[in-house]
Amino acid sequence: MERQRSRRASLSAEQRRKLSLLRTSSIPSRLKPKYVVSTDRSGDIHVHVQGDLTQQDKRCVFLTVHDLGTNHSSMVDFVNSPAMSEIKERSCFIHIDVPGHEENSPDLPDSYQFPSLQTLGEDLVTVLDFLHIRYAVGIGEGAGANILARCGLAHPRRLLGLVLVNCTASTSSVADAFRSRFSRWRGADISQSEEDFLIYHKFGHVSFVPGHLDYRYQQISSDSCEPNEKDRMLAEYRSRLRGNLNPHNIKLFVRAFINRKDLLLKGCRPDILLITGTLSPYSSVIEKLYKELDRDRVTILKVEKVGDVLAEAPAKVAQSLLLFCQGQGQLTSLPPPGVERRMSRAMSMEEYDKPNIRRLSLTPSVADSPPHTKL
Repeated sequence: MERQRSRRASLSAEQRRKLSLLRTSSIPSRLKPKYVVSTDRSGDIHVHVQGDLTQQDKRCVFLTVHDLGTNHSSMVDFVNSPAMSEIKERSCFIHIDVPGHEENSPDLPDSYQFPSLQTLGEDLVTVLDFLHIRYAVGIGEGAGANILARCGLAHPRRLLGLVLVNCTASTSSVADAFRSRFSRWRGADISQSEEDFLIYHKFGHVSFVPGHLDYRYQQISSDSCEPNEKDRMLAEYRSRLRGNLNPHNIKLFVRAFINRKDLLLKGCRPDILLITGTLSPYSSVIEKLYKELDRDRVTILKVEKVGDVLAEAPAKVAQSLLLFCQGQGQLTSLPPPGVERRMSRAMSMEEYDKPNIRRLSLTPSVADSPPHTKL
């Protein structure tokens, strides 16, 4: 006990703060409050609020949508990472569960027609209206990014910007592999083959073995994430797939993703931050999408040796997220990464963080750095 006290006393204040953040972020927490919002075409949508909505005029509000094979918990994990601690303190997060993806959800009834990604995107404005949120910054991953992009196209004045992680606009390429793999999905459970392909979709750390109809996970060294940590992430993902998530409902979401129409982002009014990793199966697709869009309104972050960027490189994502939000007049009390800045005594922290309402779709002003960022 004395040795433990002595060791703790020898730590600097900054080291103790980081240790506290690490411990706090590792503790799972249930989000409160939770809402069930009825929409016209998508049915009931479960919504989880992280942060104080009553302070939305003084904070940045984020609207998040998860990927296939996950639910809001994947976004909560990212927000709770130590790299996001300062942003989290000054923000409020609205986490969406796609229909049937809440914890321990029963099978969606046969009479329920699972909405298209377009319908889901258009209906998200109902959640903003229900919670009296004037505008938000969207963060979506995979299929969730596709949904949020459609929301931004349909309701451009409600989203200040779009942070799209591994977002595919075209229905070709990897979607063809999805179609062939899941067209034979029968029964209520997820087979090993389907599970492996969902892992490929999320992590990208797989190799296709010619002559074998399976995707095999392989360890790939990364500067951002230790191999043992990747094993833990993979085991946790498999556990969620076979645990609290309903495989029947996952199947419906996968089908909606397969049957989606092309996403036409050209002319999108909200600014866009595209994020991917070089190990993602969508890396080249996202690079192509970036080249097709207006460079004045889109920025790309491509992280080396990473597939699941939110889990494996949260610090790099958080840095880019902060710069992007500051380009929209949000989170301006936080200094940019690597820059120390004194706050004017005439303005409080809350006043610094008040969003600039006149900038509903402004281009991030990063004059000294190129739009294409490789880390």
